[in-house]
Amino acid sequence: MTGAKISREQVAGMNIHYVNYSLDYFLDTQRKLGFRTIELWCGAPHVGLDHLGYYEAAALKKKIAARDLRVCVVTPENCLYPYQVGAKEAALRERSFAYFRNGILLAEELEVPMMEINSGWGYWNEPREEAWKRSQEMLSRLAEEAAAHGVTLVMENLRPEESQIVTTLEDTKRMIAAVGSPAFKPMADLCAVSVAGETLEDWFLAFGKDLRHMHFIDGDPYGHLVWGDGIHHLGKEIAVLNQYGYTGCLGQELTEGKYFADPAAADFRNMKNFERYIYENGEE
Repeated sequence: MTGAKISREQVAGMNIHYVNYSLDYFLDTQRKLGFRTIELWCGAPHVGLDHLGYYEAAALKKKIAARDLRVCVVTPENCLYPYQVGAKEAALRERSFAYFRNGILLAEELEVPMMEINSGWGYWNEPREEAWKRSQEMLSRLAEEAAAHGVTLVMENLRPEESQIVTTLEDTKRMIAAVGSPAFKPMADLCAVSVAGETLEDWFLAFGKDLRHMHFIDGDPYGHLVWGDGIHHLGKEIAVLNQYGYTGCLGQELTEGKYFADPAAADFRNMKNFERYIYENGEE
């Protein structure tokens, strides 16, 4: 699509679908396929992060630098692991806080400016506002920690089957306002945006330059798919990014099981689709 252009550095490969492969394999593959930026998923076995601490950060930083890659955002696993922002039980709530705080400290040591987070989910068999209150309190605490360490938290929206707290644009606006911290900004997950019946344009109209990051993937509208495997038109979505002057990263969060056996093949197809819209340094 004429005029729909992004820089190569904006396309951020992600290691979540490489869970059956080593971190070295993921990093080597990203470099080979032409990625320059990654969104670092902090799940085992690739990154050591839990409620007790984070591990081997110096070696991790060295591995990434050796491939001449840049990390745009650190993303602690926060849907499958037991840690969650909306936790109810006191002990689990404090372990969750410690886990996410350690993610902030890891981002600081890796010199990464942002850490991804979501609202958590609470319990479906409790009043939504109780879960909301806990989420807001936790996010406020974490935003204070992030600000103290020079990191910005970027909160993504979730799908209704993942959370009863922040699943829509209006929910996101409410939570951003309630936390009210300059270290707490919105990010958009295109799958959740589409499931909610919204568009990226809606999100730009609401947040403008405060929209700092995206999980920018194809879908039908469900699924986190390689571009070309869903119903979205990549060129049209990039044109929206251009219209609103978006210069942030586009995280390639591919979570469908069909990509896990051969994640490099999925990333190869994905990058080929992006390359039709990529301008290189020096191009007009």
